[in-house]
Amino acid sequence: MNSIEKKAEAFVRLLNIMDELREKCPWDKKQTFETLRNLTIEETYELADAISEKDLNGIKEETGDLFLHLVFYAKMGEEQTAFDVADVLNSVCDKLIHRHPHIYGDVVVNGEEDVLRNWEKLKLKEGKKSVLQGVPKSLPATIKAMRMQEKAAKIGFDWETKEQVWDKVVEEISELKETLHETQQRKEDEFGDVMFALINYARFIGVDPESALESTNRKFKKRFEYIETHALKPLDAMSLSEMDALWNEAKKLQKLSN
Repeated sequence: MNSIEKKAEAFVRLLNIMDELREKCPWDKKQTFETLRNLTIEETYELADAISEKDLNGIKEETGDLFLHLVFYAKMGEEQTAFDVADVLNSVCDKLIHRHPHIYGDVVVNGEEDVLRNWEKLKLKEGKKSVLQGVPKSLPATIKAMRMQEKAAKIGFDWETKEQVWDKVVEEISELKETLHETQQRKEDEFGDVMFALINYARFIGVDPESALESTNRKFKKRFEYIETHALKPLDAMSLSEMDALWNEAKKLQKLSN
C-alpha cells in the first residue's frame, strides 16, 4: 500500500466511524451545527496551544480532533441533503486550482507578494464585495486587525516605511494621553487606535502580535507563579519591593534557561 492509499484508507475509516456514531451514540445523534460550533472553537485553541508549545504529539492529536469536527459538519450537511464530504473536498480543490493560476494556468509570478495580490484579486472576481469580506467577524481582535491590515496592504493601501508607522504609533499615544480626563468611550476609542497602530508596526517589523503577546503572557505567568511558590509569607502581606525581588529572580532564571 502506497502513502496515498494509506491516507485514503484512514480517511474512509474516520468517515465510517462518523456514520456509526451518528446512528448509535446518543450524544453524537443530538449534535447540530450550532451545538458543535463552540466545541470546534475550543479544539482550534487547543491546537493553537500545542503549536505555541512546539508539542508535535499534541499537534497531531488536536489536528485529529479538528478532522473529526470537519467530518461531523459534512455528515450533518449530508443528512440535510445540502452537501456531503465529497462536495466539501471538491469545492476546496476547485478553489485552490482557480486561485493558483501560476501553478495550474499560464500566469507568471515573481514571488510570494505576487501570489498574495493575485489571490485577493481572484476573490473579488468570485463575487466578494470587499477585500476585507473574508476576515471572520468572530476572530480575536488582535488577529482580526492584523488580517485586515495585511489584506488592505495587498491592494496598495499601506504605509511606505516602518518609520512612518512608528510616527503614527507615537501620534496615537499622544492622543490617548489627551483623553485621560474625557469620557470612557473616548479613552476606549483612542486606546483602540494605539493598539491598531502597534499591530501595524508589528507587521512592518515581521512580528506576529498575537504570538508576541501570548509569549509575554506565558512569561508573566511563570514569573508570578515563581513568586507564589517562593514567597515566605502570604502575598497580600508582602510589600511590592519584596515581590519585585522574587520577580527579578524568576526573570534571571528564565534568561539562564533560554
